[in-house]
Amino acid sequence: MKHAIEIAIFSLAAVCGVSIAQTLDRQSDPNSSLLVKIERTTESFMVDHGNAHIEVIAQGSGPIIVILPSLGRGAEDYYVVAALLAREGFRILRPQPRGIGRSTGPMANLTLHDFAADIAAVIENERTGRAVVVGHAYGHFVARTLATDRPDLVRGVVLAAASAGKVPPGVHEPSVSPEVRGAIEKSGDPSLPETDRLRYLQFAFFAPGHDPHVWLTGWHPETEKAENSASRGTPVDEWFACGTARILDLQAENDAVAPRKFAGVLKAALGDRVTVVVIPNAGHALVPEQPEAMADAIAAFARTLR
Repeated sequence: MKHAIEIAIFSLAAVCGVSIAQTLDRQSDPNSSLLVKIERTTESFMVDHGNAHIEVIAQGSGPIIVILPSLGRGAEDYYVVAALLAREGFRILRPQPRGIGRSTGPMANLTLHDFAADIAAVIENERTGRAVVVGHAYGHFVARTLATDRPDLVRGVVLAAASAGKVPPGVHEPSVSPEVRGAIEKSGDPSLPETDRLRYLQFAFFAPGHDPHVWLTGWHPETEKAENSASRGTPVDEWFACGTARILDLQAENDAVAPRKFAGVLKAALGDRVTVVVIPNAGHALVPEQPEAMADAIAAFARTLR
């Protein structure tokens, strides 16, 4: 994965109304030289359980890695990271949250356990055993809840640009500041002027010097509303510890949501189960900023797991 970058696309199908080429271009630095050769065709299929029907975008073959997206956003954000991991010999599953793509299901009165059950059904559908689960930003809530509820399905958890969920003892402030939380909510609000949204996106999601335009689109307000309600409605101690799974705490150096002052919380609380890796020059968005570094870290961690 240490090559470097010009995107070449061989046989990747367009899904969810967004072409693969467009998505890759949006996530790629035009000044970079990484060569990403996508030699496998993605497939899209449905997994049904109860009243929920979950669309899954899959590619590659090998041990399973599941990628769970950021708040109110979908699987499209991860085309580059998924392609890199598939090239490294993994099967990548990207479930769309309820309300995005073809995924449907009840959207009211949910907890994180409901969203975790959606992902459990996706992993069980593969019939190949346990998976590494990557929770990016908001996705960390679901990944941690899944590892707690269904340890039989989880080999390890990657918390990518994730708030720890707690603050150090003696600290009397929220883990995510009100200013940052407000910027997150306004970033995906299509009723606001684009100039305002870009300012909020830059503040909450992107490292200095990175262009936030790539995240002006791709927001799903109804999903965001349901996800926020689920996280508020689930006590932190029901998911904080990730069960007994090994954890990669994949931190972004310039993350306003998970600031450096709280970077040691998870390691201090959970000890040797936690491996910390910091990706330089990246904010909370992480994926469009440093896709290769993110994929490298996930692949290296996955290979250490039994």
